[in-house]
Amino acid sequence: MEYRKLGISELELSTITYGAFAIGGNMWGGNEKKDSIDSIHASIDHCVTTIDTAPFYGFGLSEEMIGEALKSHDRSKVQLLTKFGLVWDGSSNGKGDFFFDADDNGKKVPVYKYSSKENVIKEIEESLKRLKTDYIDLLQIHWPDSTTPISETMEAVDTLIQQGKIRTFGVSNYSIPQIQEAQKTVQIASNQVAYSMLNRKIETDLIPFTAAENIGIIAYSPMERGLLTGKYFIDSKLKENDHRNGYFGQFDLQKVKTLVEELSSLANTKHISISQLVLRWTTLQKGISIVLAGARNAEQAISNAKTMDFDLSVSELEFINQAISKLK
Repeated sequence: MEYRKLGISELELSTITYGAFAIGGNMWGGNEKKDSIDSIHASIDHCVTTIDTAPFYGFGLSEEMIGEALKSHDRSKVQLLTKFGLVWDGSSNGKGDFFFDADDNGKKVPVYKYSSKENVIKEIEESLKRLKTDYIDLLQIHWPDSTTPISETMEAVDTLIQQGKIRTFGVSNYSIPQIQEAQKTVQIASNQVAYSMLNRKIETDLIPFTAAENIGIIAYSPMERGLLTGKYFIDSKLKENDHRNGYFGQFDLQKVKTLVEELSSLANTKHISISQLVLRWTTLQKGISIVLAGARNAEQAISNAKTMDFDLSVSELEFINQAISKLK
């Protein structure tokens, strides 16, 4: 495994970081608790030291399972990344930005982006309890909330830093102007944003800005929620309550299928999986600090961890980039 410093912070994170969205179950067609916890153990056992989660993932379930799994590991050797700002339990009382209706076992649950000072403090106390820890290594605002001044949110964050409840702070899904406003109050270590072979929008403006400001980029959805594994093209049946039924519709699936087939030929010659090839390519892109990789069982977790066991040559990168260019 390779470890990288996150922006201007003192955090050293595993380049492949365990992404815990899917194990929460909601929006992913459910989950298997034992498999999920086994995947966390397997990741740590294979040198993945960093875990990224959020209260919204499984409405607290993801954090709870991580807390349970970490009871048998040395907390000081694991970096916990979590978030705040997505409220689903009605505690915002209708305040904040309405985001969408999430599915909870067939029941619609309204989700709001809400980051008032009071709510930030409340959420962190709840996360600490679920994670069974007394500090968070990297706290992140999940999504911008247009109804709360950024300065108010950052004041709450600064208080948490002073209290020792968080080591450092990052944002997620923030624009350049939003980062600049947040920086007036709190030092920003990172911005967690969507980035993949199919979505490279941040390369134009955001990455040059964060590189100049020494702000790390945490890439989420590098596999486009499993689409780039190629499995969808073999068995396209997803559970009815799986959000990917709609999510995949944004892509030209025939072009993606062609890309997957071309990448598979290279993966086969290197005796690696296409998932490992895609993740490794992502880790090598300019400005990317760490890459989130989800796993729903130990086998997937081990495969993700082994991504850093091989390299890609200049000619192999050129082959991959040429294949990606055909998507346009």
